[in-house]
Amino acid sequence: MNEPILIWGAGAIGGTLGAYWARAGVPVLLVDVVAEHVEACRSQGLAISGPVEAFRQVVPAVTPEELEGRYRRVVLAVKAGATEAALAALKPHLADDGFVLSAQNGLNELAIAKAVGEQRTMGCFVNFGADWLGPGEILYGNRGAVVVGELGGSTSERAAEMHRLLRLFEPDAVLTDNIWGYLWGKLAYGAMLFATALTGDSMSVNFADPARLPVWLALGREVGAVAAKRGIASLGFGEFDPMVFAPGAPEKPQIAAIAWLADYTSRTAKTHSGIWRDLAVRKRKTEVDPQIGIIATLGREAGVATPALETLVALIHDIEEGRRPMAFETLKVLIDRCRSVSTAA
Repeated sequence: MNEPILIWGAGAIGGTLGAYWARAGVPVLLVDVVAEHVEACRSQGLAISGPVEAFRQVVPAVTPEELEGRYRRVVLAVKAGATEAALAALKPHLADDGFVLSAQNGLNELAIAKAVGEQRTMGCFVNFGADWLGPGEILYGNRGAVVVGELGGSTSERAAEMHRLLRLFEPDAVLTDNIWGYLWGKLAYGAMLFATALTGDSMSVNFADPARLPVWLALGREVGAVAAKRGIASLGFGEFDPMVFAPGAPEKPQIAAIAWLADYTSRTAKTHSGIWRDLAVRKRKTEVDPQIGIIATLGREAGVATPALETLVALIHDIEEGRRPMAFETLKVLIDRCRSVSTAA
């Protein structure tokens, strides 16, 4: 098929996928709102750097205003908070028999399905480490899990096609009939990453500190409780099994999971999360509401209390608005909250 894959959002995830696909000879068209980034990608090329591989690849790219035509395969790779605006802009360019694949963090498939229909939505779990450093520059810090699947769990030719394409980027990419399990499994890890961004410390330093363990346990358990209420069998990556945080599960395997995260995050060139970069470097709002706030909302609907998640969301907002610093004293508020909840339980 000569029709290009339309990648809406050419940042850390979309840009890395686009560069690899273009280098492999797959027709790709990037769409991004940053004009300088678009120009760099289509002229001098998109530079991928880091310990995994380093190369520069010219990739066709346009701004949304420059885009023409309709496309069958659309990969949505914008920040979660930009999902609805991106959907409104891309819908006129989605072919009648087309679909949108969400290569994002969170549960954005819910918003996509609402906008274009569940049958035109495909789920994707991505957990490789990458950062957008500036126009035409992306750090590919470490390989990670890549999983694709239909929302309803069926096997389809189009999902198999996307799986084949994703294997050009990540040879170990998985085609699954339980994409929701992977997405919810990552939410437990994602919630913890938001908490690591409350300080300037690296991800590995956060996970290795015994004083901070109550936070990781509380967040994992709350996500696990909401997932269980929704009938989700969560799936993980590497040796991180989110089911160890299911209601009533023993603590020892949970502590082992956090120890594995401390080791896992120490082995990447991406020492801090993208959330930390948003707050400390780019000085912009994070994806905390669509990624973490939605878990608390779904929890309330299901009758599951999520005090740690709600406190985390409030603290991230405090940093965004300049009311609190990125420092241990801010994380300490969450530690104390998690300890009080644990004691009360």
